[in-house]
Amino acid sequence: MYLKNWDNKTWLSSYNYIFNFYKFLRSKVIINKHTKILDIGCGRANIISFLQRKYKFKDKAIGIDIIKNKDIKKNIIFKKIDAINYLKKRKKFDLILVKQTIHFFSESKLKTLLDLAKENLRKNGVLIIFSLKTKNNKIPSFRVMKSKLNKSLERDQNLLKIIKRNLINYKSSFFNYRVTISKKKYIQMIKNRYMSCLLKISNQQLKKGADEIELKYKKKIQFTDTLLCILFKK
Repeated sequence: MYLKNWDNKTWLSSYNYIFNFYKFLRSKVIINKHTKILDIGCGRANIISFLQRKYKFKDKAIGIDIIKNKDIKKNIIFKKIDAINYLKKRKKFDLILVKQTIHFFSESKLKTLLDLAKENLRKNGVLIIFSLKTKNNKIPSFRVMKSKLNKSLERDQNLLKIIKRNLINYKSSFFNYRVTISKKKYIQMIKNRYMSCLLKISNQQLKKGADEIELKYKKKIQFTDTLLCILFKK
């Protein structure tokens, strides 16, 4: 089962989220029309599509993913391909984004991904990796979901150690986004399995979890979605 709905009618696909993410990105990296961008695990390519409209890149932004959704943005170049196989093509980029994707890699494949990504950066190119905050995460959840999420975040901690050892002289920071969402919409997101920790939960557990969310939260759910940002400059 693949993760198909993480950026489908969620706060991650909203204009407000994408604009705030863009402002954060702009504070970290110099971007202009000559910037060549690769987005690894791009989903529907909402972020690079926004950047493409904003900067009208000379070379269109490229997004890769192992899933090709029907509603991928049309103003970018999309390729349905594994990240490691694509990076082996040895194309050079000024900015490589890896957003909320590392948990899909084994430790050995993550090391390969990092080595290849560095090789595919132009001089002064930047690799930025975003991952869910692993401690005191505020994602609204039900009991089974929380257990699965915590196990996933524990694994992420080990993967982040690998990243930090591999990317010498990296810089880290946090991107925070204040989410306000109706309980009804959030329950629908859960039913759509918007997070990878929901993929292997049974339909019965999912229904029970939705009932738990219904009892646990008010009509409007508010929380801070926090991503750890690791930046490496070649």
